Amino acid sequence: MTKTTKSTPAVNTEGHLISEDEIRAMGEKDYMNPAQLAFFKARLQQLEKDLLKNAGETTEHLRETVLVPDPADRATIEEEHALELRTRDRERKLLKKVQQSIAAIDGGDYGWCEETGEPIGIPRLIARPTATLSLEAQQRRELKQKLYGD
Repeated sequence: MTKTTKSTPAVNTEGHLISEDEIRAMGEKDYMNPAQLAFFKARLQQLEKDLLKNAGETTEHLRETVLVPDPADRATIEEEHALELRTRDRERKLLKKVQQSIAAIDGGDYGWCEETGEPIGIPRLIARPTATLSLEAQQRRELKQKLYGD
């Protein structure tokens, strides 16, 4: 399989993006055709929008300072803020990966393993649209990290 795209429409006959089931039903020869790329781009753009919305909500939430005289209540509020900030930090890292994946779609490299050049696979991309390695390459990397550390 090579990194070529076919001129398949990105939408189905009703003018809607194709569904996850329709993508799963496609054969290997259709891998990363325009319809699949449009599906993943739409999914990634929605994820990006959701992450940015969450970040904005966190900013607003943290600005709402409530003065609580009880030290235990104050500690609880501070712990909740710390947890929220940790969550947003993880989302910030995910947002960077989402943006890189959208750029890869625009650049024609999306869906292909960075290490081997082989297809990542539709099921893996549906589960993790920001994946950059095939399952085998990811397993090798995780094993190497486990054996030798980061």
